[in-house]
Amino acid sequence: MFEGFTLKTIDVEGAQIRARVGGEGPPLLLLHGNPQTHVMWHLVAPKLSKYFKIVATDLTGYGKSSKPQSTADHALYSKREMAKHQISVMHELGFDSFFVAGHDRGGRVAYRMALDHPKVVKKIAVLDIIPTLESFQRANQEFGIGYYHWYFLAQPTPLPETLINADPEWFWRWHTDRVPRKFFDPLAVEDYLECFRNPETVRAICEDYRAATSVDCDHDRADQESGNKIQVPLLALWGKQAKLQKWYDTLAIWRSWAINVSGRAIDCGHYLAEEQPEETAQELLTFFGS
Repeated sequence: MFEGFTLKTIDVEGAQIRARVGGEGPPLLLLHGNPQTHVMWHLVAPKLSKYFKIVATDLTGYGKSSKPQSTADHALYSKREMAKHQISVMHELGFDSFFVAGHDRGGRVAYRMALDHPKVVKKIAVLDIIPTLESFQRANQEFGIGYYHWYFLAQPTPLPETLINADPEWFWRWHTDRVPRKFFDPLAVEDYLECFRNPETVRAICEDYRAATSVDCDHDRADQESGNKIQVPLLALWGKQAKLQKWYDTLAIWRSWAINVSGRAIDCGHYLAEEQPEETAQELLTFFGS
């Protein structure tokens, strides 16, 4: 995996971030989702690295990146703070502006980055998400069942941590494989599980979701009410077999958050980069390369 890439641990203010760096060209930051690590890009990053300098990182709290302490306001796990760490990583590597693509939780970090730091992000791609506040504003019975983990992981400590840590591998596999996933590479799963077996990772993931229900929504609401929009081109991709396709007009929602939006569904489920890596990579190449 990641042949020709260098594995680094990069010190930034308040955290150490695990990163995989490779390729040549304009810088492109790749951000993963829950409950995974940067390794989810292992089929896409090599294709993109022929045209871009790829930086694939573990988000704050995930993988082998730092797990900040928990606080009553969950602010250290806000997407605003996570985005700052990622910007610092790119600065440490010599990049003051760059492209960014994020899947799932990484997409939430990416769009917050674009809203807060418009001069840093040149283009943004978000995979299989709509903005966090929009999700809660549109929540109904179907959402509550389908995205049960948004509410479970956000429960006060130590409830979710205690239940998950009783058998973390079982929970990871059950949550991720509710529909059998034949596309996950065993080496990728090995990395995911190694990290998820760490109780500190579980705590950090819960803090991420607690931040989503509180401080992240506050930040989104401030932008929604002020009319602050993403000024750079935004590509939205989602799985045709996933929940966004059934529940939302994804492009219409993103057009209320960004001034220049394009995108489409790819014939797969939630895990675009692992289910349809060729098509996902081509969409990203076309978008960031144009």
